[in-house]
Amino acid sequence: MNIALIAHDKKKELMVDFCIAYKSIFQNHTLYATGTTGALISEATNLNVHKFFPGPMGGAQQIGARIACNEIDMVIFFRDPFSSQEYEPDVNSIVRLCDIHNIPIATNIATAEILIKGLERGDLDWRNLINK
Repeated sequence: MNIALIAHDKKKELMVDFCIAYKSIFQNHTLYATGTTGALISEATNLNVHKFFPGPMGGAQQIGARIACNEIDMVIFFRDPFSSQEYEPDVNSIVRLCDIHNIPIATNIATAEILIKGLERGDLDWRNLINK
């Protein structure tokens, strides 16, 4: 599965910790991330992460384009709800595209853990049928 990982500045440490905790699951999938988040994840976990531009430089839009082309199967986007004015367009765009293309998305640690456990169990294997 192709998994996109995005984290606002105040959530980057949480994303790194999440990837460390679930490294054994992530290593079996293809990971994509915005630039800074991807670099932090790679450094902490040694996971191979395809890095786009940093979020504010267009990385979120690059991931959005992949979502629009149905090339992403799951999104974990740890957003900072207290900085919503600054980041709201990125969040709305990604969430909207996931809704349009039926791509599971988590925007907080609770839903991310549900998705990652579902991924491990095979609950998201239906995405493989779509990608054929």
